[in-house]
Amino acid sequence: MVFVTLSYLATGSFLQVIGDVQGMDKGTASRVVSKVIKSLAVHFKELIKMPENGEERTAIRQEFFNIARFPRCIGALDCTHIKIKSPGGADPENYRNRKGFFSYNVQVICDATLKIQNIVCRWPGASNDANIFANSRVRALFETGHFGDSLLVADSGYGIKRYLITPLSRPETQSQHLFNESQIRTRNPVERCFGVWKRRFPILALGIRVAKEKIEPVVVATAALHNLAIIMKDPQPAINNEIEAAVEFINNFDIVPVPVGGQDASNNRTRLLLINYFQDLL
Repeated sequence: MVFVTLSYLATGSFLQVIGDVQGMDKGTASRVVSKVIKSLAVHFKELIKMPENGEERTAIRQEFFNIARFPRCIGALDCTHIKIKSPGGADPENYRNRKGFFSYNVQVICDATLKIQNIVCRWPGASNDANIFANSRVRALFETGHFGDSLLVADSGYGIKRYLITPLSRPETQSQHLFNESQIRTRNPVERCFGVWKRRFPILALGIRVAKEKIEPVVVATAALHNLAIIMKDPQPAINNEIEAAVEFINNFDIVPVPVGGQDASNNRTRLLLINYFQDLL
């Protein structure tokens, strides 16, 4: 059963094709895949989780610090599009993204080793990244101080907050340029995570062809398996030109910056302190 499911997730082939290869009809293949994916999705919290204690946070902070000396970071935040077939129903256009194909816009927070720590897969492709974060449980946890003074890094598509650090749009001083360079390098793992995740499970880039209510378990299951592969030190998948082209296309979305006037200036204090920190490194 596991082999059939992995074949489906790793190739993006139709269940009919997978069934033919494994000597079973499409209905049987569908039931097998659904059962394994549901089991993985139910137990995903064992593999996909934010650092919950000081020891875990300290270790993750150090891994991020080792990249470009950016302090206190426990996660890189971004969204990525997962291709789906037209969901049908009354609102299919809500799932059509800016590139014109149907998708889910999936929010991920990853660590410096590319493991996925948090995932939100319930928003249609037309949804705005910042709005997804604003309505997420993990944002509420940061707002209430659940993670102490730890930080997230994100691109300029998000608004600056005391715990969510974005780059400066127009750096001027040497310390500002140093801050931006470090911030960009520190958030790079989430971009790499998306590439490795989709190469490992091409179904995410080639398209998930199941009913809408089954999409979230498929995505979460691949995220859990992606983390397991990293833990087990599984080599990154070899480059396949067709899959690579699909991954590049689906990942290459222009950032829509949050208007400066739409950000709360009081949230900028942490970023100013970080810029001063980089000034001291000069």
